Amino acid sequence: MKNSKIVIFLSFMLCFGFANAQNSEQADKSKLALAVWVPDQIDGMPVAAKKNLENKLNQILIDNGLATDAYNSRFIMTANVAVMTKDITPTAPPMQAYTLNVTLYIGDGVEGRSFASYSTTAKGVGENETKAYMSALKNVKTTDPAYQSFIDKGKAKIIDYYNSQCDQIIKEAQVLTSTRQFDEAIWKLTGVPSVCSVCWDKCMTALAPIYQQKLDYECQMKVAEATSVWNAGQSWDAAEQAGSILKTIDPKAACFKDAKDLSNKIATKIHDVDKREWNLIYEKEVGIQKDLIQAYKEVGVAYGKNQPQNVSYKSLW
Repeated sequence: MKNSKIVIFLSFMLCFGFANAQNSEQADKSKLALAVWVPDQIDGMPVAAKKNLENKLNQILIDNGLATDAYNSRFIMTANVAVMTKDITPTAPPMQAYTLNVTLYIGDGVEGRSFASYSTTAKGVGENETKAYMSALKNVKTTDPAYQSFIDKGKAKIIDYYNSQCDQIIKEAQVLTSTRQFDEAIWKLTGVPSVCSVCWDKCMTALAPIYQQKLDYECQMKVAEATSVWNAGQSWDAAEQAGSILKTIDPKAACFKDAKDLSNKIATKIHDVDKREWNLIYEKEVGIQKDLIQAYKEVGVAYGKNQPQNVSYKSLW
């Protein structure tokens, strides 16, 4: 009886360990994000099919445990589609029948280097060429088990890139910081996925002083702006305008005391002249202990979203 209990316990632990390994592997993949990109011109592809193909590629990434990121990645999943056969069916009415060769790629879209590829065929029938083409694309599976080795190979190459280029990425961010392009520097460093643990740790270390410089510089600019607004009016309206600037200053900024001194000066003046109480509540004081890593990411994501096109991609074929 005792031995049987031990066997049951060991079996449970093995199953538990296997489940945890699967969950860990899935979580590991989700830390790596790819941008989906379809060129404007693929030979023979109807314009209406482009969005369909983009959606298909996004779904393949999601179904296989990866994330999509249109704002912060030089690495892409893309596809080339070639028409293998075009036939007219002997039916009434006649229909268009297409056979497509669809090749998926993962690679460096900036340099145009392919890391991994996978090809499949798809057939479709429609009343016209566009509908036949669209019908064929719909038959491209998003959960094909064969995607696994293709994705793993591409992922390994991306991790190798970050590990080999890490010092250069940090250097570029520091150069951007020296010209006060703080948000772009932060965007560049937060683009390194956490699955690249060694490089990610280096980037997090490099981010701390850059983020602090950003806070300090913005604090100086905002205090100067608020002072100018207040000095020009020295009225209740001027106090409100200055206050709306001051309350956006992060309490961790080096000149936060100057901001507090100015708000106290305004409050005293308003009380003496208008006989009214004016108090400024700083929006960010509640979250002083906010997770810095999340703060870094928010800056990087905001910068990426505000760029019309921060990466110019090249075909991988």
